[in-house]
Amino acid sequence: MPAEPTPALLPKAASWLRRRSWSAADRPVHALLEAKQAAGPAGTVSVVLPALDEEATVGDIVRTVRRELMEKLPLVDELVVVDSGSVDGTAAAAAAAGARVVHRDDILPRLPAAPGKGEVLWRSLLVTTGEIVCFVDADLRAFDPTFVSGIIGPLLTEPDIQLVKAMYDRPLEVASSGSATGDAAVVPSGGGRVTELVARPLLNLHWPELAGFVQPLGGEYAARRSLLERLPFPTGYGVELGLLVDALEFAGLDALAQVDVGVRHHRHQDGQALGRMAATIYRTALERLDRTHRLKASADLVHPLLTQFTRDPQTRAFTAHTHPVTAVERPPMHTVAEYANRHGG
Repeated sequence: MPAEPTPALLPKAASWLRRRSWSAADRPVHALLEAKQAAGPAGTVSVVLPALDEEATVGDIVRTVRRELMEKLPLVDELVVVDSGSVDGTAAAAAAAGARVVHRDDILPRLPAAPGKGEVLWRSLLVTTGEIVCFVDADLRAFDPTFVSGIIGPLLTEPDIQLVKAMYDRPLEVASSGSATGDAAVVPSGGGRVTELVARPLLNLHWPELAGFVQPLGGEYAARRSLLERLPFPTGYGVELGLLVDALEFAGLDALAQVDVGVRHHRHQDGQALGRMAATIYRTALERLDRTHRLKASADLVHPLLTQFTRDPQTRAFTAHTHPVTAVERPPMHTVAEYANRHGG
């Protein structure tokens, strides 16, 4: 039998993917500095690292941002680490490396803090001043400054862009079976398990305009303060999906973009932690579906296609592959005439 044709990405998402996806190399840092200077106060940049027990990595990230993007090239105006209750040396390491460290509970103290990353990001708006706010996870290893310069680039050069997500490869490092040295096996694109198993299906089925995002749950993104201050922030793991969906509703698809920054190395969580993350993300999606009266699985709300991405080894670009999401059901067998005839139904 001939193979069935591969479905095409929805035209609106395909057009967005061509027009609003860039590489960090498309905007050299010196061009960004010129754009920042021309923008004046609108080009001020705050980098925020939400941190909980990240002593091992937060210092290197802070030092890199300070050295490359504040001292060598003044693209970043302030660098803030918001500590959400670390019991290790996270705060001391961040401060020693040159960040301004603020404790979550000291921000808006009249309101008891809820646990979760989204709570920290929301409160960070109260202790930063930049008109462009860039969030970076504090558990990244082998940190590259393009994780910041790449995603603030479109916000400095394209006045109509409101939010930019980083896209990248996420290798999964797992302990090699039987290894006495603790060596890790690397699955090149094995990371982002909750993205592939939960977030991407939800977005493709209910918000298909967002199908072109390679890393919708990635923790590295930048946005204009004028957008962030108008969006609700889920307090937990659902914050990335919630902000992306709400930004689409508030600003429209063409106000969103993504930039390829290479490879992201970070700590991977165990299966139970991923399960908790998945449940929170699913609930965040349900709340938005309910809020916009989109829970009904009718043809105009659910698009049964799933777009996934792989890195092309020749061009190094991300390539989209779209697949049908089948949900054919057969009726109870006793309702089938041939069965009923055979069994005397």
